[in-house]
Amino acid sequence: MKNLSNKKSNRSLMPWVLVLVISMMIISALPNLYPNNTIIKITADGPTISASKVTQLLAQAELPAQEVSALYKTGEIRVLLENPTLSVKAQALLQNKLEVDNVTVHSEATTPAWLESLNLAPLKLGLDLNGGVLFVLKVETDKALDERLEKLRVVVKDYRIEHKLRGIKIGPIVEHRIAITAAHAQPSNLTRFKQALKQDYPNIVILEEKYKTHSQWLLSFDEESQKKMATQAVDQAISTLRSRIEQLGITEAVTQRQGKHYIRIELPGVQDPAEAKRLIGATAQLSFHALKTQGGQSVNYKNGGTVKLNPLPIFTGSDIESAQASRDESGQPLVQLMLSPAGGEKMRQFSRKNVGKPMSTLYGEYHTNKAQEVVKKQEVISVATIQQVLSRQFSITGLGTMQQAQELAMILRAGSLQAPITIVEEQTIGPSLGEQNIKNGFNALKLGLAITLLFMLFCYGRLGAVAVISLLINLVCLLGLMSLLPGVVLTLPGIAGLVLTIGMAVDTNVIIFERVRDEIKLGARAVSALKHGYDQAMSSIIDANLTTMITALVLLGVGYGPVKGFAITLTLGILTSLFSGVLVSSYLSPLFIHKNNVTKQQQVNKKGARHA
Repeated sequence: MKNLSNKKSNRSLMPWVLVLVISMMIISALPNLYPNNTIIKITADGPTISASKVTQLLAQAELPAQEVSALYKTGEIRVLLENPTLSVKAQALLQNKLEVDNVTVHSEATTPAWLESLNLAPLKLGLDLNGGVLFVLKVETDKALDERLEKLRVVVKDYRIEHKLRGIKIGPIVEHRIAITAAHAQPSNLTRFKQALKQDYPNIVILEEKYKTHSQWLLSFDEESQKKMATQAVDQAISTLRSRIEQLGITEAVTQRQGKHYIRIELPGVQDPAEAKRLIGATAQLSFHALKTQGGQSVNYKNGGTVKLNPLPIFTGSDIESAQASRDESGQPLVQLMLSPAGGEKMRQFSRKNVGKPMSTLYGEYHTNKAQEVVKKQEVISVATIQQVLSRQFSITGLGTMQQAQELAMILRAGSLQAPITIVEEQTIGPSLGEQNIKNGFNALKLGLAITLLFMLFCYGRLGAVAVISLLINLVCLLGLMSLLPGVVLTLPGIAGLVLTIGMAVDTNVIIFERVRDEIKLGARAVSALKHGYDQAMSSIIDANLTTMITALVLLGVGYGPVKGFAITLTLGILTSLFSGVLVSSYLSPLFIHKNNVTKQQQVNKKGARHA
């Protein structure tokens, strides 16, 4: 009796649970009724620009504005065009005619405040629907490995001096190896030298080759360490690129690994691909070095000549916590730095010992030469004398223009790259094409939905009405779930997944309703037929959806871009189809069937009849 009462209690609670879940999904889907606006913002450093002048310029260029408003407190002018896809053209026009640099294009939310307070936002649109830029970047992990070997090479030179070894020549890095030639060194000294290296660097491999006149060692990192360094370089590049994209204010970007050494970046809605390409692909590195009067590394100085540096840096860009572009008292651009506690301690210890001595700022960046080889170019951008003990805060100068200072500050805030990156693929999709894709995709969705609904009503009558309601709930739940989950982006193949979901959801109802028909043909009452029909169809429904789910998960795991967008929609569509097609319809069906006066003739006619 107690088990029976518990079942009845659970049965009575289930409809309320379903209503609660459906209500949550409806609220999550509501922001999609409020698409983002594309706003042009104009900020003038000099004289104030009037909104009427902006309106006039746009009208003369046949770029009618829907709204032009001026914020007098900030001196900012906001422009909303009647055709947002022309925002880039309008931006270029206003920059040229108004002679200002601060004309930017932004995507601005129109979601009501109460929905924003719930952290709800419209479903993110992919490149093919929203327009934007696609980059595929190659991480030059070999260069990162050579950077590590170069640091090891400097250490090896220090070891040679420390152990007072003569007759040892340390060659350049060739094929990811350091060649050490020993012609006249004592064997005992060489053995001690080798043991010291292995003790401090257990992950290096020393291959010894003996010749008649000399011996040669080839130093390299072991295979496991090389794989680990390559993985770390790609992971660090992904993290850094995500930070740079956030600095650009792009909130709907997709950054993911593609294969072992490639990164795929999708920037939906980006209106200025040139700027995005320049900042994302920047490989700037900053380090600070002591100067040396003898020996050291000779580097070109920005103001002419060369400077000799200690190759080991005092600290690098990885020790920088924040960076802001500014100007000094004479109006020259500079970058104000805040070091991390560890970086501040390095600076404090160095400056305490070197008051009155010079310190240089070394700027490095990778370039692709005419032979399509990635090479590193370095130059000293400033040399300053340490006047006092420095701590975590100081500034660097010698940056040329304010734009260079701002870009360097942005890169330093986001973090420098351990390995250089090169853009191997670039694709730009215009916003007008994206708008047409949305129109075509949703037209296909509406057509498929309408045909399916008519078919179900025509073939199954009242039970077809149950399928119609379940199908609409399914679509709302799917949109709500996609809007709710972070990282989900709707693409054109994703819309194809929505259309496929409609068919799959109807398949669930068709299987159930055919089982119900079979039960009624055997003489069962309608309510009993419904119960047995749902019970008998369940195993077939689970098996069919499980196999499809496995395929969708495989696509989700190995796919990129459009394939992944389709897989996400298909996976979530399977879940919502089971929810609406089984749970929701099982509670709706009895409401459309009379318990006592429904006969076999009333419930099911021949296939193709208007009413059951």
